[in-house]
Amino acid sequence: MRKEGEVIAWFAEVSKEHLSLVGGKGANLGELTKANISVPPGFIVTAEAYYYFLRQSGLVEKIPKLLHDLDTNDSRRLQQVASEVKEAVTTSPMPPELARKIKQAYIQLGRGLVAVRSSATAEDLPEASFAGQQRTFLNVQGDDEVVVMVQECWASLFEPRAIFYRHQHNFDHMKVGIAVPVQRMIQSEASGVMFTIEPVSSDQEKIVIEAVFGLGETIVSGEVTPDLYIVDKTSLAILDKKVNPQEWQLIKNPGGKLGHEANIKVSVDLDRQAAPKLSDEDIVHLASLGKRIEDLYKFPQDVEWAKENGRFYVVQSRPVTALKYEVKKAPEIKGHALLQGVAASPGLAVGPVRLVWQASEIDRVKNGDILVAEMTSPDYVPAMKRAAAIVTDRGGRTAHAAIVSRELGIPCVVGTESATRILRDDQTVTIDGSRGRVYLGNLLPTEMAAPAQVRRERLKTTTKVYVNLADPELADRVAQRDVDGVGLLRAEFMIARIGEHPRYMLSQGRGEEFIERLAQGLVSFASAFEPRPVVYRTTDFKTNEYRNLTGGQLYEELEENPMLGYRGCSRYVRERDVFKLEIEAIKRVRQRYKNLWVMIPFVRTVPQMVEIKRILEEEGLHQSDNFKLWMMVEVPSNITLIDKFIDVGIDGISIGSNDLTQLILGLDRDSSKLAQEFDERDEAVLSAIGIAIKAASRRGITSSICGQAPSFYPDLTEKLVAWGITSVSVSPDMIDTTREIIAEVERRLTSPSLWRLVTRSQD
Repeated sequence: MRKEGEVIAWFAEVSKEHLSLVGGKGANLGELTKANISVPPGFIVTAEAYYYFLRQSGLVEKIPKLLHDLDTNDSRRLQQVASEVKEAVTTSPMPPELARKIKQAYIQLGRGLVAVRSSATAEDLPEASFAGQQRTFLNVQGDDEVVVMVQECWASLFEPRAIFYRHQHNFDHMKVGIAVPVQRMIQSEASGVMFTIEPVSSDQEKIVIEAVFGLGETIVSGEVTPDLYIVDKTSLAILDKKVNPQEWQLIKNPGGKLGHEANIKVSVDLDRQAAPKLSDEDIVHLASLGKRIEDLYKFPQDVEWAKENGRFYVVQSRPVTALKYEVKKAPEIKGHALLQGVAASPGLAVGPVRLVWQASEIDRVKNGDILVAEMTSPDYVPAMKRAAAIVTDRGGRTAHAAIVSRELGIPCVVGTESATRILRDDQTVTIDGSRGRVYLGNLLPTEMAAPAQVRRERLKTTTKVYVNLADPELADRVAQRDVDGVGLLRAEFMIARIGEHPRYMLSQGRGEEFIERLAQGLVSFASAFEPRPVVYRTTDFKTNEYRNLTGGQLYEELEENPMLGYRGCSRYVRERDVFKLEIEAIKRVRQRYKNLWVMIPFVRTVPQMVEIKRILEEEGLHQSDNFKLWMMVEVPSNITLIDKFIDVGIDGISIGSNDLTQLILGLDRDSSKLAQEFDERDEAVLSAIGIAIKAASRRGITSSICGQAPSFYPDLTEKLVAWGITSVSVSPDMIDTTREIIAEVERRLTSPSLWRLVTRSQD
């Protein structure tokens, strides 16, 4: 453990910049807290704590041995091995110092009832957004109990479904971390989920709210069919209300036990069972809160909320991962529907019914079957991937079955109430997920007879969509996505895995080892994406990061502000021998893979760029049709002297929006107090970005952007395309959404005169 802040982090201390430390849930709770949204207070036991626990307990060696050669399709063996790994995690002693810090944070929080949730650090990837991969524990109380539940969350990283999932997507089990948010527990009178977009049709003019009595876990599990309220986003007028009776609710167990026993099912009073969960006033208030959160993120949100003592709290918000900008509604089936439920995922499908009563029966579902169940859970995911469509008795649009179906792109109908009673195995049925209907027989329209279901074609765009990557373990999987290349390959992850300061290795005569290990990492990306370009940003470690490597304290001075210190291009000019190690690794990879390019970070002056180009050429890296030299634009001098930098002879620029925003606005991007003011869409920052893109276009070189901004602010992406940017590089979770945004902008700007008009308006 390197420092206190990496083991325990309070919500107000973290933001979207800290995904690898606190995971998606943790980062979003931080963003909401800083925006003064009503979030129950809490702290996060970070991924650093988890990794420290693994090292101290010897599990770093033990777990891979248990998982070695595991056939994840052998359900019985998978269950057995998962139990062994979880037992190893839960029975290993918690390091005393770590336990003490968790308890101290819990005491500081006030020692009351808390929710202990999992926040996997890979969940920013779209495939990781399937609901319920890890565990959540509600109504936990007591110092020791919180520590136990943190350890249980860690163990849940090795549930059978999670092991299967990582294996299917080529995740290294030991490279996926987990953080654990601990949050004051809300005793919900009512709770639920809110989408600031209609999740099935992607209608951005509507807000959809689902509500139940008691704790909201019953919505995600699908055990209760919630009320459904639809609100007009502009006027906040209630457009539709569907009240579903609720006979029981989930509440805190008065016995106060741990785990699932902490909550019990109790009957809802008879006079309330058929009543709306929310008043009209509450519905409008909640919808206005949803608008505020969407305005914060500038992107449609999936919000979890709870109401306690008349007050609404937001316990989580995340982007709507299955968003489609234009969903073509399937043609309407002619005939009488056998079942009517909630439209949960659009499209048409035909296939034989396969009734599944419990997760142990999922092997019965074959490719193309219609999976029919009372409800689904994460344990059903392997079967859901094989199914042509899904139908459930219970649940709403935010139930597990609905969420996963939208992620998979298959039709889904939930809340039919009687599908498992009416349908029989091997019956052929037609599913209309757009309208929530199930028909007996094959009623697929003639023009759709060939495909089993409606599929969305890949979009083609003039503006390229690149991806930001760092971990070689993800290269093969992300390369299979609809992406044009890697616009930012970060060196830091590969250097950190080497674990030793390069000059320290040079001092021991081990420069060759450094070159080979870096080259191995680069090959992972170049081979996976060939022939698409991989733009490698040379090392941009700051002095404090270098000091954390073995031997680093021998060579790195302590700097008060490393962000503005000895980094990037300045290091290469002064330490050519270390820079040559990196150049040699690049050259070796390029002997086989010509798609590897180079990008130079944090260039302060034009003479520095001149010197770097000279060094590269002297070492044998000459620009050509298959080798391009890019420069990061992230220092204000890059903007004011953009033409002089281009005169040096670079092939392209890539805007680092994080550093550029920090330096233009004079804000420390790591400061929690200034987080509200850090905005890449500030007028001064946008002006600088526009200058750079237009200069690149005028001078005939490529332009890109690789900071966090395009991943978080789709409205900025629209501006970039209008200005003429040639590529946008985003985080993996935003590849498809960014492509759709770009396609829509390019469609609107197909008229050359309109392009000129828009571009001129930005001058």
